Amino acid sequence: MIPPIAEKIRKELTTNGHTRVDNYYWLNNRENTEVIKYLEDENAYTEDVMSDYSELREKLFNEIVGRIKQTDESVPYKENGYFYYSRYEEGKEYPIFCRKKETLEATEEILLNVNEMAKGYDYYQVSGLSISLNNKYLAYGVDTVSRRIYTIYFKNLETGELFDVVIPGTTGSVAWANDNSTFFYTTKDEQTLRSDKIFRRKLGSQLSEDMLIYEEKDDVFGTMVYKTKSDQFIMIACYSKASDEYRFLDANNPDGEFKIIQPREKDLEYSVDQYLDKFYIITNWEAKNFKLMEVSITNPKKENWKEIIAHRHDVFIQNIEIFSNFLVLSERKDGLINIRIINWKTKEDHYLNFGEEAYAAGIGINTDFNSVELRYNYSSLTTPGSAFDYNMITREKLLKKQQEVIGDFNPANYEAKRLYATARDGKKIPISIVYRKGIELNSNNPLMLYGYGSYGISIDASFSSVRLSLLDRGFIYAIAHIRGGQEMGRDWYDDGKKLNKMNTFTDFIDSAEFLINSKYTQPEKLFAMGGSAGGLLIGAIINMRPDLFKAVLAIVPFVDVVTTMLDDTIPLTTGEYDEWGNPNEELYYNYMLSYSPYDNVKQANYPAMLVITGLHDSQVQYWEPAKWVAKLRELKTDNNILLLNTNMKAGHGGASGRFEAYRDTALEYSFILKLLDIRE
Repeated sequence: MIPPIAEKIRKELTTNGHTRVDNYYWLNNRENTEVIKYLEDENAYTEDVMSDYSELREKLFNEIVGRIKQTDESVPYKENGYFYYSRYEEGKEYPIFCRKKETLEATEEILLNVNEMAKGYDYYQVSGLSISLNNKYLAYGVDTVSRRIYTIYFKNLETGELFDVVIPGTTGSVAWANDNSTFFYTTKDEQTLRSDKIFRRKLGSQLSEDMLIYEEKDDVFGTMVYKTKSDQFIMIACYSKASDEYRFLDANNPDGEFKIIQPREKDLEYSVDQYLDKFYIITNWEAKNFKLMEVSITNPKKENWKEIIAHRHDVFIQNIEIFSNFLVLSERKDGLINIRIINWKTKEDHYLNFGEEAYAAGIGINTDFNSVELRYNYSSLTTPGSAFDYNMITREKLLKKQQEVIGDFNPANYEAKRLYATARDGKKIPISIVYRKGIELNSNNPLMLYGYGSYGISIDASFSSVRLSLLDRGFIYAIAHIRGGQEMGRDWYDDGKKLNKMNTFTDFIDSAEFLINSKYTQPEKLFAMGGSAGGLLIGAIINMRPDLFKAVLAIVPFVDVVTTMLDDTIPLTTGEYDEWGNPNEELYYNYMLSYSPYDNVKQANYPAMLVITGLHDSQVQYWEPAKWVAKLRELKTDNNILLLNTNMKAGHGGASGRFEAYRDTALEYSFILKLLDIRE
């Protein structure tokens, strides 16, 4: 087959006195049959190009799925008299949510069997399970389109019957009041998908009786409602990328009025936990890397906040977990997570020792204030995901469960390191790297370099059984912890957003060059991968340095930055101004235009490319990658493979179900191996 050629229909877009021509703007209409035909033609072309690797593609899929323990169960946690867990049955795509009363030897009660519920659907996602305080009623959200808009259902756990009440257009979860009848939920704007309204309702009442409790009218903010760990308060959180605001209500008085903790202020971020008569607040108020404060619930305004953990320039506070005798903090220093435990009475503190150069760790589910055991999760590039219970008094840890990798996997066969590349401005960029022991560092190794670098999201060095399919074929896998993430603290994020965004891209390029100069790989064997905002990264770096990579994988990529950020009718735009800037302002418009992948496609030789998207993507609309590929086909001057694959039944996260998403992974890996002429 010859590659599909999209029709060119001239569209002029003028902003700030500057006019851009977008010949593929017409692809912005999923109801247009010609758009669907173009996407299907691209899919057919992908299948044709990859047909000689169809056997390896199927082998890769079976290999990846074959490492997954089919019959499996999560580690139970106890809450309000029940142990909760989920489990999978062999050959089934979806989880079964369960509980047992008081003891793990009790009879299993199945809350939801999603395998039965999903029958007849191409996509099915259950989210936000929430149980009333009397343990009788279950609320949960269902998305059957992959737009992250959920319909809430209610189940009587004593009879097994569903209530007639169904609430569409929501975020998928509820907050139960303590009367076991009243609940609060959040709706989404149908067009922009912004969480904007919170309603109160009683179980059994009609939709028309719902009471609007709060409406967020500032389109830069979203809102949510939840219940505190103590079951004492219902909380409303209002959030933007750079400001927060919280309200609280006694959960025993659901018809009362919410009280504000601290009114929103520009650039004032804070989050709230609660224990007994105090709120515990993590905030950036005069503390770039955040500090921990406490305040009386009776008078919680900012002027009354009292410092508990001071700001530190080299330590970033991520989150906390409160126990009656201990305070646990998740902190980040030198690019790594540390878990710190403080005795409330003695003020004595200590850190958990993880014992590896690069890893991922996090506080798990801890529902009991009076427990002396901390549930935490840990993995590394060579250590499968593990759940531990740590006794904060004796300092003994108990491994509750480690991800089982089926087959001949042995962590001792792999080596992981933490390296540092020097950016062009002198900053040290952490790189986490893993490979199978025994390879020679002679510049001849294929290497996959992954990056993200946006929203302050830190990409930690966690385990993946999936990537073993690359490592066992001689690949090196590396993660560049570039600016725009928060690995090295808040400055690391601020240096990679808005008018500093270019640092994200140059950090990745500098990391790639470091790996080449250190003889880990060479340009002819260097691959780059990123998804969503990481897809923006991929689009930018191939415009800047197309010579540096053999091929790139761009997964649901955010590449049409300027046009998208100028359109406040599509999902998530206005809330993104604090990340990218507002292009209605000339300064930000010009800066965004300087790196926007779609706007900077030029006549040049590009690396081979595989671009993956979903027709129903709610985060990055499918037309961004579709337009990008069409423009690349028009302008690129090389003969390298360029493929666009659209999942016509899914969205941002790919296919639902436990295994089907790995079809895309098998395509990605077979694409890479095809370029290297590896057929086994």
